[in-house]
Amino acid sequence: MSATIISGTEIAQAIRHETQARIDALKTQHNFVPGLATVLVGDDPASHAYVGMKNKTAKEMGIYSRQITLGADTPEEELLGIVAGLNADPQIHGILVQLPLPKQIDEGKILLAIDPAKDVDGFHPINVGKLATGETEVLAPCTPAGVIEMLLRTGNDPAGKHCVVVGRSNIVGRPMASLLLRKGRGGNATVTVCHSRTRDLGAVTRLADILIVAIGIPEFIRGDMIRPGAVVIDVGVNRVDDPTREKGYRLVGDVAFEEAKEVASAITPVPGGVGPMTITMLMSNTVDAAVRLAGIRE
Repeated sequence: MSATIISGTEIAQAIRHETQARIDALKTQHNFVPGLATVLVGDDPASHAYVGMKNKTAKEMGIYSRQITLGADTPEEELLGIVAGLNADPQIHGILVQLPLPKQIDEGKILLAIDPAKDVDGFHPINVGKLATGETEVLAPCTPAGVIEMLLRTGNDPAGKHCVVVGRSNIVGRPMASLLLRKGRGGNATVTVCHSRTRDLGAVTRLADILIVAIGIPEFIRGDMIRPGAVVIDVGVNRVDDPTREKGYRLVGDVAFEEAKEVASAITPVPGGVGPMTITMLMSNTVDAAVRLAGIRE
């Protein structure tokens, strides 16, 4: 058996078309433009590339986009002042402070300062709490929200299924479990969360109808850890050395893809799987936040 490949690129494109239609309707029917602000602190090349992609996508879709770039030595108080200004700015409906931040800045304090209604990353404690208690109208973290869309749009509704999440990070694992547990669209699953210290991890992962892996270890989940016929969602993106490649490396997921695809019924590749969904869901979250803040009924 060879698994069906779940293309995040194709699903992300479909959602972008839907989000684009919402943006166009807001402009023509309400003379209203959603606005997104991204704040980048420091010189991390990956962060610069990622923020650049976010702004490029926003502009292409007709979202008002503002990028604020600050030096690595920026004081915490200065960043807090910028966040306060964005909170008060009526043109801005979504605020994203790119992580990680330099060591002199308390990430928790910055996330707490963002208006929860503009927290399009879904990391503010109020939004985390709403998600954990089953709130449906909440800004959920983009990657887990994207996974839910991938499952639903490929006929793999989690409702009634046993979903095993490998990884317990605040960015993916924990919100993923909350989304799968809540009542409503994309939820109603039975959820087990495990991690690198789970005893006999393979015995747990082999119970999964849907296995979602976000543990950050290259090819950690092997083929014999997957139940035949399971759906496998690989959230991980890892760079491993490969002298046969021009760049000297290749990207792999947290799942051993070649082994897993012979066992699973469906699987996401890396790259081209969950990755493309994240920025797409950020755009969707921005429009959701804008509509709620403006009190517009679509």
